[in-house]
Amino acid sequence: MSLSDFVAFLAGAKPVRFGQKLDHLLPYLRYAAAALIASLITVLAINLAPEPRILRTLVPHRFDASDPEFVRSMSSYSQGQLFDSNSVQTLVNGDETFPSMLQAIHAARSTIDFETYIYWSGVVGYEFATALAAKARDGVEVRVLVDWVGSLPFDEDLIEIMTSAGVRFQRYRPIHWYTLDRINNRTHRKLLIVDGRVAFTGGVGIADNWLGDARNPDEWRDTHYQVKGPAVSAFQAAFAENWLETAGETLQGEKFYPPPEPAGALGAQLILSSQPNGSENMELMMLAAMAAAKDHLRIGMAYFVPDDIALQQILDARKRGVAVDVIVPNRLTDVPLVRKGSRYFWGDLLKAGVRIFEFQPTMYHPKLLIVDDVWTSFGSANLDERSLRLNDEATLNVYGQDFAKTQIDLFNQDLARSRQISLSEWEARPLAEKVTDWLASRLHSQL
Repeated sequence: MSLSDFVAFLAGAKPVRFGQKLDHLLPYLRYAAAALIASLITVLAINLAPEPRILRTLVPHRFDASDPEFVRSMSSYSQGQLFDSNSVQTLVNGDETFPSMLQAIHAARSTIDFETYIYWSGVVGYEFATALAAKARDGVEVRVLVDWVGSLPFDEDLIEIMTSAGVRFQRYRPIHWYTLDRINNRTHRKLLIVDGRVAFTGGVGIADNWLGDARNPDEWRDTHYQVKGPAVSAFQAAFAENWLETAGETLQGEKFYPPPEPAGALGAQLILSSQPNGSENMELMMLAAMAAAKDHLRIGMAYFVPDDIALQQILDARKRGVAVDVIVPNRLTDVPLVRKGSRYFWGDLLKAGVRIFEFQPTMYHPKLLIVDDVWTSFGSANLDERSLRLNDEATLNVYGQDFAKTQIDLFNQDLARSRQISLSEWEARPLAEKVTDWLASRLHSQL
């Protein structure tokens, strides 16, 4: 066809309007939109559906926490090895926690392994980034694992400071199309292990919120702990588990697991929860601990939304005459929805004589469980379904009266700065609050 013939052909062609093309494509666009909406609903349903419940009944009271049977049973059915000869130092608020962690980092000789849920930009984030980078330049192997969700408010410049110095930086479970079914499963663990010999855990995240000494609403109240002794190997193994999943690297050898050396007189046991397997260990541990209470059960939780089994376990302790004290945040909480969901369940507890207190000066962020005067548990896990069924968590159990006394003293100090909630006050909440509390409680499987 000549050029003139082609031009004549075009001139005689009928124009096709855009609207006609759109009408032709409209059915396909509808199908695509429907498929997209169905996919989003499916992903949402998978992530929001309650996790299967393994434990369906109370743990019976068969022995007290001071009984050797309690120690043996806890070590067996929670799959956490009990290590003797450990020391545990209590670090109260950011004023004590951050200097101790940074001192350990500065003293590192071979390895630093750091896993945390929250790592945010700010003064604290910068100080840790530069300290970790400095050790990497000195030849220390530094690995940093932060949760993808928890580290969203994170300046990329801080990552560059670390990675440019040789720090191996990873985000835990970033969002990809092939991981959409695990969006809701995060690592909430807070672990720092240095040279395989000293470990830190507790509730403190790497953010300016924890600076100070809980003197005002800008300084969160929290507790962290430094651990030395044979139990540190369990911390190292916990980090290695999540590092293997994320980076595909196996951590082994003496630089990670040096020969154990006694550091004190405390028995200690690290309990882990993880998805998709192993979450029942943490829940069973908490229920069994409450079942072993004889005299006094003390609970300090940033997020206190126990499921029906945990509620019954607490009420069962009250039936045995066990005193139960619970400290939770007040209106200064960082997650008001959790506070509302928690308050809905307080009625039965208050009627049974459980004493509930709201910490007043600032956000209350510890995760603490003390049974009588012999057993203490602390770490990253809250008494809620998110910690017990969705998150990767790490909690250390410590056996010893002297240590328990130090934690009871600290708990009592917090009680002195808290306000007790009475049953009459709870019942007198405005109708609007009762309704919104009920609505929030319907989301308990996600709180």
